[in-house]
Amino acid sequence: MDSIEFGPARMQRLAWAAANAVQFGFTLAWTAGLITIALLLWAVTGGRRRLPLRMASRCWAPGLFWGAGARCEVEGVDGVDWSRPYVLVANHQSVIDICALFRAVPVPLHFLLKQEMARVPFVGWYARAMGMVFIPRDNRRAATASLRRSADLVRSGAILCIFPEGTRSHDRTVAEFKPGAFQAALAAGADVLPVALEGTGAVLPPGGFFRVRPGTIRVRIGTPIAVAGRDRQALAQEARAQVLALLQHRS
Repeated sequence: MDSIEFGPARMQRLAWAAANAVQFGFTLAWTAGLITIALLLWAVTGGRRRLPLRMASRCWAPGLFWGAGARCEVEGVDGVDWSRPYVLVANHQSVIDICALFRAVPVPLHFLLKQEMARVPFVGWYARAMGMVFIPRDNRRAATASLRRSADLVRSGAILCIFPEGTRSHDRTVAEFKPGAFQAALAAGADVLPVALEGTGAVLPPGGFFRVRPGTIRVRIGTPIAVAGRDRQALAQEARAQVLALLQHRS
């Protein structure tokens, strides 16, 4: 029987696999524990959402970054009037994008999520309780209704985050933004706020099983785009152009 060689490269892969398994367990436990506390607070306060939403940015996101060995740097946050509602649009590289946005935005943040997320234990329960909107991919009528609910949420004063590429990028390029994602901004009369995410795909790549690597995540917040006089296609093109420019920026 041939012997198994344990060279440096193989040992390194095994070490990373063991570390990622521990990190995965921590991520599940941290997420489930904090969501349980958040939902209890939501229940005992009669459905008030502000504190449970702030827990996502003040507790959940920093804890996950610590567990991943990642740092989050934010640029442009002081150039935005956060008392106003926005439809925030960002490029999408990784599931940790949501964590990065929660950490970067200094006010409660809502997301437009894939319908499949509603079935994920704890995460789906939390998102539904916090009033986030789920959108189906294969039912156009239901998707239209979800976008109407999104517009209502923004009209109520919320900041809604949408990933207009529609799916995560596996090669870290920015795909064309889908115009339908901008309907909520037009219907609500709210500015579109482009945000560029850099480094999330390196910290937690979209393929494979939880292959976390330490690194720096940068969130660059752009300039709000007024929707008056623009159509969905024009908004999609301008927002994507701004995201691409932000990704080219180096502080």
